[in-house]
Amino acid sequence: MPFFTSKKEKHLWIWVLAVFAAIFSTLFIGQPLAAIFGNQDVQALIFGSVMILVGITIVVHAFRTKANKIEITVLIGVVAVYSMLFLRLGLPERSHLMEYSVLAIFIHNAINERVKQGKKVFIPALLAIMIAFMVGVFDECIQIFLPNRVFDPMDIVFNGFAIVMAIGFSVLIKWVRRQIQKRKLKR
Repeated sequence: MPFFTSKKEKHLWIWVLAVFAAIFSTLFIGQPLAAIFGNQDVQALIFGSVMILVGITIVVHAFRTKANKIEITVLIGVVAVYSMLFLRLGLPERSHLMEYSVLAIFIHNAINERVKQGKKVFIPALLAIMIAFMVGVFDECIQIFLPNRVFDPMDIVFNGFAIVMAIGFSVLIKWVRRQIQKRKLKR
C-alpha cells in the first residue's frame, strides 16, 4: 500500500524535504552568507524582493481561488502583519520567519491533502505545527555540535511563533472562505 494518498501529497512532501534541506544547509553556509547580507543595501534588496514575492503569491492565490473582497482584505492584512514583523526584526529573525513559515505551510498543505483523500488526521493544523516545531528544535539542537554556531532557546521559541503564525493565518483564511461560502448558500 503506498504511503502517499495522491500525487499532489507526494509533491507537497517533496517540497517539505526541499525546504528542510535548505534550512539545514544554512547551518553550514550561514556564516559566509551573513557576511554578504550584513550590508544594509543588500538587506533592503532582499527584503524588497521577498515582499514582492509575497505580493505576487497573494495575487496568484486570489485569482486562482477567485477570492472575493473580504478574502483579499484578510490576505492584505496578513501581508501587513508579516511586513511589520520584517521591519522590526533583525536578519536572523527574518530568515527564521521566512524559513519556518514556508516549511509550516507546506507541511500543513500536505497533511490537508491527505485529509482530502479520506485519511483520518486528528487536528491537521496541530499536527503540522508539531512536525514543523520538531524540525525547528532539531535544527537548533544540531547547532550545539557545530563550530561557529550557537544553541539559542529563543530561536526555538521564534521558530514556533513563525510556525503558529503561518498556520494560524492559513486556517483563518480558510475559515473566512468557508464563512463566505455559507453566506452565499443561505441567499
